[in-house]
Amino acid sequence: MLRKLILGLVALLALVAVIVYAAGSGLLASTQHAGLPEARAVDAAFVAEKEAAVGEAALDVGVARPKQILFGDLHVHSTFSFDAFTLSLPMSGGDGAHPVSDACDFARHCSSLDFWSINDHAITLTPRRWSETVDAIRQCNEISGSESNPDLVTYLGWEWTQVGATPSTHYGHKNVIIRGLDDDEIPTRPIAAGAPLGIDDVGALMPSPFLMGAYGLYDRERGGLDFVTYQAEIANLESCAQDVPVRDLPDDCRESAVTPEDLFAKLDDWGFDSLVIPHGTTWGFYTPLGSSWDKQLTLGNHDPDRQKLVEVFSGHGNSEEYRPFREIVFSANGVPSCPAPAHGFLPSCWRAGEIIEARCLAEDESESECSDRAARARQLFVEAPNNGGAHVVPVTTAADWQDAGQCRDCFQPSFNYRPKNSVQYMMALGRDDGLGGPFRFNFGFIAASDNHSARPGTGYKEVARTEFTEQRFGHMLNTPIGFQFNAPEFSSEPVPFEYVPGRTAPLGGFEVERGASFFLNGGLAAVHSDGRDRDAVWDAMDRKEVYGTSGPRILLWFDLLNGPSRRPTPMGSQVELAENPIFQVKAVGSFEQNPGCGPDATSALDPDRIARLCQGECYNPSTVRRPITRIEIVRIRPQRAPDEEILGLVEDPWRVIECDSDPEGCVGTFVDGDYVTDGRDSLYYARAIEAPSLAVAADPLGCRRSSDGRCVQVDPCFGRPADDDCLAQTEERAWSSPIFVNHRRDLAAR
Repeated sequence: MLRKLILGLVALLALVAVIVYAAGSGLLASTQHAGLPEARAVDAAFVAEKEAAVGEAALDVGVARPKQILFGDLHVHSTFSFDAFTLSLPMSGGDGAHPVSDACDFARHCSSLDFWSINDHAITLTPRRWSETVDAIRQCNEISGSESNPDLVTYLGWEWTQVGATPSTHYGHKNVIIRGLDDDEIPTRPIAAGAPLGIDDVGALMPSPFLMGAYGLYDRERGGLDFVTYQAEIANLESCAQDVPVRDLPDDCRESAVTPEDLFAKLDDWGFDSLVIPHGTTWGFYTPLGSSWDKQLTLGNHDPDRQKLVEVFSGHGNSEEYRPFREIVFSANGVPSCPAPAHGFLPSCWRAGEIIEARCLAEDESESECSDRAARARQLFVEAPNNGGAHVVPVTTAADWQDAGQCRDCFQPSFNYRPKNSVQYMMALGRDDGLGGPFRFNFGFIAASDNHSARPGTGYKEVARTEFTEQRFGHMLNTPIGFQFNAPEFSSEPVPFEYVPGRTAPLGGFEVERGASFFLNGGLAAVHSDGRDRDAVWDAMDRKEVYGTSGPRILLWFDLLNGPSRRPTPMGSQVELAENPIFQVKAVGSFEQNPGCGPDATSALDPDRIARLCQGECYNPSTVRRPITRIEIVRIRPQRAPDEEILGLVEDPWRVIECDSDPEGCVGTFVDGDYVTDGRDSLYYARAIEAPSLAVAADPLGCRRSSDGRCVQVDPCFGRPADDDCLAQTEERAWSSPIFVNHRRDLAAR
């Protein structure tokens, strides 16, 4: 009898083990698919109406032979991306998967874009997911109709998602966009950046199948089994061998490039037309303290033939503006320390000391003891690995940190702003190319959404914060990738933070909840194009005749009037000039939006689809345009030597053109009278600014300030009710690509 009981118990345990292992191997939940878009093409009359509106506005401001201005989004994630998938689960408050096919329908009928690209994280694009993505993108293009005049152009791409643990190893995120869609124009697999934070292999991030299976079964009502199935597919993919030609690698491995130089080399190996677009560069959520773009201005880590554009603004915030404040300082031998507040900036490390000191004094400890603890907290903060400094202060809330780490006078800045990664800082860098000429980042400027629910171009209306932005990111603390292990209790003593792979959750060191208040509805890319087709849009991007907006469809022209051809030379151009440059800028405000969706959308999508995908709101323009209040001109004179101070080289604004709020637009002409006498190469770009309007998360922390300007109370966007869009006044804007004006050089000397 006992023998039978023992055998039965063993059999039961074996069965449980099999079930748990099966769950951890991803066998007990359904697999997510890309799907195929089915909604019809946009009505040709609606496409023609949009084109005519741009043409009429161009004529009103004196553009005699306007190109088409087309709007798109080159930064879009479906729930094939790991963070997007987790956000879609009940454990994060999500409403289910949003596949690639959703993005196609949204771009057509919700946001009414002219072009877009898919950019899921390459690290999570298994061969099956990549193949399905290709099929969905092809189908999206097939629906478009005429190749010469499609309603929508869709590009294939991915995100190279690199995160370094230290400033020296961090390069940041870059989107890769592929021009063609035929088999002989597409890489066999996307190129990932490898595992983040210096971990050698993606598999090291994944617990054992037994542990994952136990979790999945325990948390199945919140999507635990779906989460495990998703992660198991990633964990089961082996990494490709390094230093092997890309066409000699097997189809079923994860290809990776550790540095930008490696990425460019692999793209060169494939040989296809592609663009590499850096983005989110100042977003301090994952960017290490003290990180700088200086190290990327090398012949290896910058490829000017592919890396032509940079994302100035997205739903993750603005990365344009350079500021002189520092979030950390390093001694000559590399030892970090915490800087005191300066330039209107409160370093987070400094605030960590203030919190600890206040707690200490509240416990009636001596002032000297509390001062020592504050100093220790600041040092532990700057020494914490993987951006984990906030965790040296146990049990804090967003209110405790006030507005530490944030740029107070930037336009809708990204969270925990990193100024040496700003676009203005990049553009001010200069090196010698070794041939007697300059080597610089001559980027064109775009904006994007960085949306994670397959919704390209969400900036058309300031609505639906919980769906159109990633504010649910704050709920990821309640998921396996954000859960805090061994969180210390409330204390007036600082606690060293350790990041331990396999024990600390992947997001366990980051300020997930505080950063969730900073997500915006996102921006758009615009191109001045000779046509609507794939090649015309690509050629506009290739010549940098592009600009970005913070969401509204502002129309913008920026030209050099006295270029070498004696014809207007458009934004994105680079010229050599021996006389003072003369410029003209023209801007027309975006259309005010009607509520709801127009007839094209309502006839193409059923009511349930409009309610879930479009959130009941589509791009639905009225005939009334918002006024442009002013146009700001920024001049940057790049470094002549690597040790030249950046601050004086960025002049923002250098000129301001006041506008009379005429709905037909604003026109300004100006000259740089110092160009010849200064003898310096210069770049110029325009910012067209609309009258104030309400926008989602425009005031993310809702600071109430004391008389000395200190943020003493916050009302952050994250944590508000789902129907509160956290609206605040802002000045929407558009950024032109620069015009690069260089002094003539003796070409024979090169």
